[in-house]
Amino acid sequence: MKKFTLLLFLLVGLVSQAQVTTVPSPPVATGPVTINFDKAGTPMAAYTGTIYAHIGLTVDGQQWQYVQGEWNNNTNQPALTPVSGTTYKLDLTPNLYTYFGVPTTSTITQICVVFRAATGSPQSADTFINVGSFQLNLTAPAENSTTVVSSGANFTISATNTGGNASYNLKANGTSINTNPSTSSYSYTHSNLTANQSYELVVTQGTNVITKDFNVIVNPNTVTAALPAGVRDGINYSTDATKATLVLNAPGKDFVYVAGSFNNWQPSSAYAMKKDAATGKFWIELTGLTSGAVNTFQYWVVDQTPVANSPVLVKTADPFSTLVLSPYDDPYITTYPNMPVYPEGQQFEVSVLQTGQIPYDWQVTDFVRPAKEDLIIYELLVRDFDNAKTWEGLVDKIDYFKGMRINTIELMPVMEFEGNISWGYNTAYHMALDKAYGTADSMKAFIDLCHENGIAVILDLALNHVYGRSPLARMWVNDPDGDGFGITTAENPYCNVEAKHAYSVGTDLNHQSPLTQYYSERTMEHWMTEFNIDGFRWDLTKGFTQNCSPDPTSCTEAYQADRVAILKQYADYQWDLDPDFYVIFEHLGSGGTAPNTSGAEEVEWANYRADEGKGIMLWSNLNYHYNQLSMGYADNSSIANVDFENKGFSKPRAVGYAESHDEERLMYKNGLYGAINGNYSVKNLATALERQKAIGAMLFTVPGPKMMWQFGELGYDFGINYCENGTYNNDCRTNPKPIPEAIGYTTDLARVAIRNTWSKIINLRLNNPVFQTTTFTVTSGTLTPRIDVWNDALGADALNKVIVIANFNTSAQTITTGFTGTTDWYNLMDETSISATTATVTLQPGEYRIFGNKQAILGNGEFTTAKAVVYPNPASNQFNISIAAQKVDVYAITGQLVKTFGASTSGNSYDVSGLTPGIYLVKVTQEDNRQSTIKLIKE
Repeated sequence: MKKFTLLLFLLVGLVSQAQVTTVPSPPVATGPVTINFDKAGTPMAAYTGTIYAHIGLTVDGQQWQYVQGEWNNNTNQPALTPVSGTTYKLDLTPNLYTYFGVPTTSTITQICVVFRAATGSPQSADTFINVGSFQLNLTAPAENSTTVVSSGANFTISATNTGGNASYNLKANGTSINTNPSTSSYSYTHSNLTANQSYELVVTQGTNVITKDFNVIVNPNTVTAALPAGVRDGINYSTDATKATLVLNAPGKDFVYVAGSFNNWQPSSAYAMKKDAATGKFWIELTGLTSGAVNTFQYWVVDQTPVANSPVLVKTADPFSTLVLSPYDDPYITTYPNMPVYPEGQQFEVSVLQTGQIPYDWQVTDFVRPAKEDLIIYELLVRDFDNAKTWEGLVDKIDYFKGMRINTIELMPVMEFEGNISWGYNTAYHMALDKAYGTADSMKAFIDLCHENGIAVILDLALNHVYGRSPLARMWVNDPDGDGFGITTAENPYCNVEAKHAYSVGTDLNHQSPLTQYYSERTMEHWMTEFNIDGFRWDLTKGFTQNCSPDPTSCTEAYQADRVAILKQYADYQWDLDPDFYVIFEHLGSGGTAPNTSGAEEVEWANYRADEGKGIMLWSNLNYHYNQLSMGYADNSSIANVDFENKGFSKPRAVGYAESHDEERLMYKNGLYGAINGNYSVKNLATALERQKAIGAMLFTVPGPKMMWQFGELGYDFGINYCENGTYNNDCRTNPKPIPEAIGYTTDLARVAIRNTWSKIINLRLNNPVFQTTTFTVTSGTLTPRIDVWNDALGADALNKVIVIANFNTSAQTITTGFTGTTDWYNLMDETSISATTATVTLQPGEYRIFGNKQAILGNGEFTTAKAVVYPNPASNQFNISIAAQKVDVYAITGQLVKTFGASTSGNSYDVSGLTPGIYLVKVTQEDNRQSTIKLIKE
C-alpha cells in the first residue's frame, strides 16, 4: 500500500465485501461511483471521529496509482459522509477518470482504498474494488504470491474471466512464454524451472486489459562458506573498486537472493547469498562493478515455512544502508541534486551501492568543543527553519546562528524517515540521511562550517523504535493482506511485538538483543566517524527496558536496572570512540531523586563517570514553570530544577529549557491565557513579547547547559498543533509551521529586540568566568524570581558576583538588590553603574536586571568574517559557496584559469558542468578583498 504515513503501519484485519459495497455494482470507470462503508465489525467500529479515505486506482495493471492527497493529511484526503448508524459513503463524481485525473487512454480496473481515522489509527486493511464488467480470476497461484519450488519443478498457472472469451499472454521475466488468443478458461504449465521467475498474466478483452502478477523463487540450496575476513553487516567496500561484499543477518530465514541493477533485477543462482556456518549470516561478493557508478539492490529474503500470515518472500533494502531510494517519497523530493532514479518495476525501498566514492574533504579537523557546562544549545528542525528547508539553507544562515552567540546546534532527526514532511522520529533507516534535506556532503559542509565558527553539532537519535518500512520490522512481519507491511512477529530478533513500556511508538526495539545492540552501536559509529557529529540527544530513553508490558505506566516510571545498564553501555561505546562526545538523554524522569524511580536513574547517569569529566546530560523540562512566569501566574512557577543540584546531580548535567520541539510555545499560551491587570495585559502581543526578554535572563544566566527551541528568540507564537489551514488540531502537531522569515518576524523590531537581548545575555554568560562555577542559587516560586551567581576562585578585581532579578507580575514591584561591598555595582546589559548602597530597585511588569559587582567582558559585537566553504564537494554540475563573494575564479590543478564568476550572495550556485572531472582550485575573493583558496573535486 502506498501510504506516506507518520505512524506505524497497523495491520488490523480485512474488510469483508459486506462492509464495502458500491453503487453501481460493479462500478464503471466512465460513470459516477458511490462507495459505501459499514464500520461495524471492523477495527474502526468504536471510532467516532471523521473517517478519511486513502484512495487510488489500479491503472494499466499498476495498483495504487493517482492517490488522492497524502497519507495522514486531513486537508487533502477525501472524508466520508455519515449516512446512518455505522454506515458512511464517498461519492466519486462525475466519473473515475475525471475524479482521479486519469487519461482516458488508460484502463482502470480497480479502486484501491484504505479507510482511516484522523490520526491514521485505527485503519482498515487495503481494499480493492474491481471496476468494469470484465473481470479476471487468477485461480492458481494467488495474485502477488511467491511460490518456492525446487530446481527442475513444474509450475501451473490457471485463470478464468467473465464477459466472454479474452486474449491471454503469459510473460516470464518480461518475455512472453505462452499465449492463447481466445478463451475464458486459461491453463499453462511452465516446466523444468531452474531460474527465478517474475510472471505477468496480461488478459485483454476489447479495450479492457487486466494484469495479474506473481512470482516463483527457485531454492538455490544455499552454499555454506566462511565470511571473508574483516567484513561486517551491510555494504563492505573493497580497495578494489570493482568489488563489494554484502552481509545480511536474517536469523530464521532459509535463503537470500540479491537482486539489483547489476543483474537486471532478475537474480540467478549466481546471486544467491552464501551462509556462514559460525554466525548464520548470509553474504555475497559482487564483482565486475564500475568505480563511481550508482547501483541499486535489494535482498530477496525467503522463509519456506513462515509463521501464520507471514510472507514467504520479503524484498528489502539493507538495514545498514547509507542511502536508500523510495518509490513512496522520492517522486516528491526536489531538493536532492542528481538523485539516482528509483528502478522501474520494483517495490519497496532499495539500497544504493557505489564503489570509488571520493571522501568529503573536511576543512576543520581540530575542532575544540565547548565544555558541557557551557553549552547553549539551539534546537532546530531543518524543514521549518527557512524557506529552503535544506542543508544549504542552514549554511546560508550561519551569521544568524553566530549572531545568537549560541555554541551548539541540536538537529532533530535527519535519518531516512517515512514521508518527506516529518519531525524525523518515524525513522526507518538509521544510517541513511533523509534525502528531503539534501545530500550527505551538503550536511557535512554545514557541520564543517559550524565547526569553523565554533559551533558544535548534536544529532537527535531515535533508537527506541523503527517504523514499518524498516527491514528490521519487515523481514519478520505479520502480513495477512500481502501488502508487505504489518506488525512484527514473535520470531523477530530485533523487535518486540508490543512495546515493553508505556510510551509505544512505531515498532519497539529490544535493546537486550545482541543484534539490536550491534545495530545501535553501528548507527552511533556511522554518524560519529562519517559526519563528525559532536553528540547525540537520545530520544525516549524510557523505552529502553524490556520489563514493562503491556502499557504499565507505573512500571515504566519506576527504576529499571536493564535500562540503566544498556544506556551506560551505549554511553561507554560513544566515549570509547570519542572521549569528549556529548551524551544527552531525553528521559524526563519522575519521582525526583527518590529511590526506585526513573528520576533516580537520571541521577545515576548524570553522575556516571562525572569524575572523568564525562557524565550523561539529561533534558530538564521547565516549560510549564517558565510559561507560568511569562503568563504572570505565581502558581507552579518554581524554576528550581534549573539548578542541577536540586536534581541530585554532582555536576551541571541538566540541560534546562523553557521550550523544546515537544512543548507548547510560550508566546502562544501568553496570547491565550496571559494575566490581565487593568490596562496591563499579557495577552497583548507587544507586552507578551517584551516579557520574553526576562525569560532569557532567567534561563541563560544559570550555570550549566541550556537549550532553546528555534525562534523562541523571535517570540514565535504559532502553537504546536497549528495546521496549515490556520486551525488548531492535535493531528497537526508535526505538520509544517509558518517560517519566520516568510511572515515578517525577522524584520519585526519588537521580535528582533528579543533576539538581540538573548544574544547579549548569552554573550555575557559565555565570556565571563563568573558563570563557570557551581556556586549559585535560584530563588523561585513567586513572580519575582532571583538568581545569585558567585565564583570565589576569581580575584577581587574581577566580576565574581552576579545577581539576576525579574518582575513577572502585572504591576510594578520593589525588589531587594542584595548588593555587597562598598564599590559600585553595574547593570551588565548597559554597563551603567549603581551604588552598592542601593537596597531596592523598582521593576515595572516584565522588566529584569542583571547586576554585577564589576563591569563585564563581552565578546566582539560584530560578526567575524566567515571562512568560505565550497559545497557539495565533490561536485557534479555545480557548487555553492557559503559566503558572499566579490569574485570567484576556478583554476585547473596546473594553475590555468578555467572559469571566472562575478559578484554573488551567500549560497549562490556556480556552474561547472562543462569542466572535465578532476581536481580544481577555487579562489574566493570577498568584498573586503580577503581571499581564500579551496580544493574542489569535480566528478
